[in-house]
Amino acid sequence: VHALHKISRYKSKDSESPKIHKLGSKVWQSLKASTKSKVKDIAKDLIQLYAKRKSSKGFAYSPDSYLQQELESSFMYEDTPDQEKAVQAVKRDMEDECPMDRLVCGDVGFGKTEVALRAIFKAIMDGKQVAFIAPTTILSEQHYNTARARMFNFGINIEVLNRFKNKAQVDKILAGVATGEVDLLCGTHRVLSDDVVFKNLGLIVLDEEQ
Repeated sequence: VHALHKISRYKSKDSESPKIHKLGSKVWQSLKASTKSKVKDIAKDLIQLYAKRKSSKGFAYSPDSYLQQELESSFMYEDTPDQEKAVQAVKRDMEDECPMDRLVCGDVGFGKTEVALRAIFKAIMDGKQVAFIAPTTILSEQHYNTARARMFNFGINIEVLNRFKNKAQVDKILAGVATGEVDLLCGTHRVLSDDVVFKNLGLIVLDEEQ
């Protein structure tokens, strides 16, 4: 009874009925052994990936400039303690030589976008380009407009790449990204396409709903 919270409704992406196996049966034991083996393989790959990342040398960003302080002071709300903690943690990662791989979690309206914008601004102030990827076209437009509003007075060139853009606009944006003229590129997974070539990419921000 104390483990009832672990039981959840079965959901299949193909709407197929679940296969039921009797606990302790040969089929169940075989399936369990196969799953354990796959989990171990995933864990092994992750360990290798993180070991490689830990031994790699990345770009160490400079400490905050007065422009960084100016941007942050223009935020219309007071930072929450958790928000401030997340911002400082991200900055520490960016100023370290080890490549950053940080997950910032929070519910809707908890200020994750502001944390991302401060990291983006910090990267751009050190001469790097940034990719800001969102799961939907509407959200990519929203991030684009928010970034423009927050960084309007700092001379930062911001573009958005999604299905709302026609071919001529896309070609112009891609040329700007390749030459380094575009500082921040917002967009959907389209940003990950082979024809999107950054001159000096320093940070990728991935906004994910899950």
